[in-house]
Amino acid sequence: MRRRTDRVQSWCTVLFLLVLAIGLPMAAVGAGNAAYASQMRVVHDQAAARHQVTARLAESPQGGPGQSEATELRMAKVSWTGGDGARHIGVATVPGRADSGTEVRVWVGSDGDLAQPPTSASTARTMGWFTGMLTAAVVAGAAFAGRARVRYVLDRRRYASWDTEWKAVEPAWSGRNRR
Repeated sequence: MRRRTDRVQSWCTVLFLLVLAIGLPMAAVGAGNAAYASQMRVVHDQAAARHQVTARLAESPQGGPGQSEATELRMAKVSWTGGDGARHIGVATVPGRADSGTEVRVWVGSDGDLAQPPTSASTARTMGWFTGMLTAAVVAGAAFAGRARVRYVLDRRRYASWDTEWKAVEPAWSGRNRR
């Protein structure tokens, strides 16, 4: 003999399992793909708007030549000629061991000013994976929290029902009503 609350709990458990088995993967993959596609649009837009030019160091990087590792990056003043023939000067990130007058490659935007390198496709993949995993965690957390809340409410109802039934049965069972 099953109470109504037991049947509700059984159906909620089935729903919980369906959310975990079907809804969680669909939500995670959908969110991950959407984030990846969005980030890839940014990658393509940035790649179209930025290009590399050869610039010359106007001064040695801060700290001077030979005082840093070759792979360490430092800020230094650079100058380059834009596509329109105008001279530009700006501060860019360059290898630490470069000397004044050394040629370096820098990224410039469509306006000819210095820009950051375009975002890479690996960044888009990372964003997609991170978003998918975060979505999976949120869906799983919401499913477990929902299941716990349903159990809590159903248990409260069961306890209230048992208390009411016990108040009706206990006096006859314990003999308190016998005189």
